[in-house]
Amino acid sequence: MLQITSQSRHKRSRFILPFLAGVLVFTASTNTGIIPSTYAASITEKAAVTYKLVKQSESIVTSGVRQLTYAWVPSDATKPTEVLYVLQVDLKNPYVQLDAMGGPKGSVTARQSVGAMARETGAIAGINGDVFRTGSGSEGVPMGAHITSGQLLVSTEQLQGMYAFGVTNDRQPIIDRFVFSGTVTAADGTSFALTGLNKSAYRTEPDKAYSHVDKLYMYTSAWTAPERPAASATTPTEALIVDGIVTEISAGQPITTPIPANGYILRGHGEKTAADFIKTHLVVGDKLQADYSLQSLSSGETYDPASFKMMVSGHTLLLDNGAAAPFSRDISGVSGSADRARTAVGYSKDGETAYLLTVEENGGREGVTLKELQQMLVEIGAWKAVNLDGGGSTTMVSRPLGDFQVQLTHPTFYGTTQRHVANGIGIYTTAPQGSLKGIVASGIKTLFMGQEATYSLKAYDTYYNPIDPNGLKPAWRLDKPLGAFAGSTFIASKPGTAMLSVKSGSASDAIPIEVIGEAQVAKLLVEPNSTVLKPGTVINMPVKAQLTDGRLLSVPASSVTWEFRGFTATSSDGKITVNKVQNNLAVGYAIARYDGYGAVAVLSPSTEQSLENFENVSYNVGFSGTPVETVGTSYIATGMPGRETSKVLAMDYDFTMGTGKKYANAILNDGNGIAMNGTPSALTLDVLGDQSMHWLRAEFIDANGKAAYATIADQIDWSGWKSFRVDLAATGLKLPAKLNKLYIVNQEADQDERAVVGQLAFDNLALQYPSGAIEVEHPTIVMTVGKTQATVDGVKVKLPGAPFVQKGTNTNYLPLRFVADSLGAQVVWNNKTKRVTVLRGDRMLELWVGSENMTVNGVRQPIAVAPIVIKGSVYVPVRVISEQLGQKVDWASKTKTITIH
Repeated sequence: MLQITSQSRHKRSRFILPFLAGVLVFTASTNTGIIPSTYAASITEKAAVTYKLVKQSESIVTSGVRQLTYAWVPSDATKPTEVLYVLQVDLKNPYVQLDAMGGPKGSVTARQSVGAMARETGAIAGINGDVFRTGSGSEGVPMGAHITSGQLLVSTEQLQGMYAFGVTNDRQPIIDRFVFSGTVTAADGTSFALTGLNKSAYRTEPDKAYSHVDKLYMYTSAWTAPERPAASATTPTEALIVDGIVTEISAGQPITTPIPANGYILRGHGEKTAADFIKTHLVVGDKLQADYSLQSLSSGETYDPASFKMMVSGHTLLLDNGAAAPFSRDISGVSGSADRARTAVGYSKDGETAYLLTVEENGGREGVTLKELQQMLVEIGAWKAVNLDGGGSTTMVSRPLGDFQVQLTHPTFYGTTQRHVANGIGIYTTAPQGSLKGIVASGIKTLFMGQEATYSLKAYDTYYNPIDPNGLKPAWRLDKPLGAFAGSTFIASKPGTAMLSVKSGSASDAIPIEVIGEAQVAKLLVEPNSTVLKPGTVINMPVKAQLTDGRLLSVPASSVTWEFRGFTATSSDGKITVNKVQNNLAVGYAIARYDGYGAVAVLSPSTEQSLENFENVSYNVGFSGTPVETVGTSYIATGMPGRETSKVLAMDYDFTMGTGKKYANAILNDGNGIAMNGTPSALTLDVLGDQSMHWLRAEFIDANGKAAYATIADQIDWSGWKSFRVDLAATGLKLPAKLNKLYIVNQEADQDERAVVGQLAFDNLALQYPSGAIEVEHPTIVMTVGKTQATVDGVKVKLPGAPFVQKGTNTNYLPLRFVADSLGAQVVWNNKTKRVTVLRGDRMLELWVGSENMTVNGVRQPIAVAPIVIKGSVYVPVRVISEQLGQKVDWASKTKTITIH
């Protein structure tokens, strides 16, 4: 969800140009008319970039529903291609229905993921819906109206410029601003205005008044929160009405009787106002009449909520009459001018097609601005559209053809984790079961070499709904030899793309298969959970590949081969077990390879000492928060989940109040810290996460009394205990030092993406000490072009070949092995691939003869000229090898002298 009061992260805008050659082209323009002046500078910066909206794929979800994918392609190749996902719904199709989805068992206060909503209600596709508040004083109720199957579950809030999407019982889509109007009439004929239905406490607009003061509200059994509502700043008088009869009245305190499905509670406040109406005019046993409606603020038309099949509210209006509309509400609160994940809903000019759409933000995808989203909507054919909740809430689920359950259509902001949201729009089919129409090949589409994947056959009927495939006998075939099939199991062995086809009887299908190769890898990452190198140590070694197209993928352990330098080890299931370490070893290298592409984990013979396990703490632990409204406590706790029999450091925090960036700090030893003796290289610790998505950090006080900071986790996206390793060298910490505090940061942007209230715990703090610092030699090497005589620290040496200047490039070449040996590096030659690996200190360089690419610690980088082989010796550009190994190079053109120092 995007916070209603937060500021945007960065700003940009683009505008449309004419349709050209079957591709939609967009470019920036300063003539937007509705972008705030504060965004003008960034508009100018982006003016040279144009964009194309290109359809990538189209598939059928069910009869009347299609799923389409579009690429938003920039002319500047350095910028990522964004992806738009669309569910196109034929509202004329008698078997297709749209309906609102909500919390578990219809609760309006218990949120759940879009996937869970779809599974609970039987939806075959859906997206997230309304914006909602996440503070401790709010139950996360939709801010606008919510109608499910003709029943109004939540009324509108008194806010400005917020639009809703609805579908009437006669299948007409509507996007409009609505206001709730209601009246309660007692048996004596006295009436009182009903302000809302199932609403959290909030501030009205534009007067900023308290929503529940002196007002009368209705709460039904769909309200499952313990209070009606929390933080309302009022003392309630309540009446319980069952089947239209007043059954209970409570003055000055809430009714504790559960609300039955055929009843509701009237909640009033204020003497001589709503509370007085309940106390004066309602009598137990009397009848009570309640009437309410929704009124359009644009046409004035009044609607019975039962005339709608569904309604889900959103935020600002995006499109009107097929064109970008002025934003009806301030968009800074939804980061409107920043690149973010987006969700929207719209419909066509004839009202016969609805569009449910999302824009992905994950990995290399950044999302889009609301201006870009408007243009996307125009080009896919939408006539009117409203923005729904975005950012971390953006979710689309859909049922693949032949499947019985929905799945994520694309990653969310959190990856495969779906945020719990207030409501969503679901797509349903009522078609009867038809006869077999076709089959679907199902399985992994992107593989790594060595990966094993099993494919299955699914079937669908004449309405494109799934049917049981039992009895069908599939025959699998790959049109290119990228691997081998054994039954329905495929083992990838060669990079490339191919079509995997399956046939059963007269039915057939095909899906594209991609096997990732070395050429697609831009960066290979090894993320060990420990760098302690000693016999018996088991180290988790997950490997990830960042591809040239921006995708970040986990490489299966079966696809990774390992090389070990300085020690022996065995690898299994993504872990290595250290067997034997060379005597007096300063540093060892665990090299992960995928298709020859390498990345390194630098390990060192280390010792580990406990810093604090909190079992016998003799100092005080405390809490501080910023701003001053931040509250919480830190304490030594026992019985925490997963640590039931031991003690841990716990921290409770509450960010409900205050504005801006917020901090919650667990302070050690009254701010004096706990001493870290000697020169540790790393801090390890266990953290009990709460999935709050906050930034987790540590503060140290160094030998000079200055603060140094380290990130433990960019976001707390886990629950339960998780182990971390903090590289102390990366903090610039001057040792010896003290660990002063462990803390979280709730950054100002998009604060409602993160939990307001939570609890963390810390345990098993330990320090890792290397057997010795990783020291490298820095000799001074002097060579002269054309001469085999050189000096190393003034000592004359003989070169295996003379340095030379390559004609045409003016590049100085020199013998690689001589320079590497002189710098104390290890050099490994792979004759088959013509690859040179250079290991020195904490760096690994790899170069290929004839290739103008190299890798530095797993990152692919271009080089101006390629290494070459002369008389069996590899020659490299002098600056490439020397500077990447931390040396400086001086060139004296007059004497043609090369000095490396």
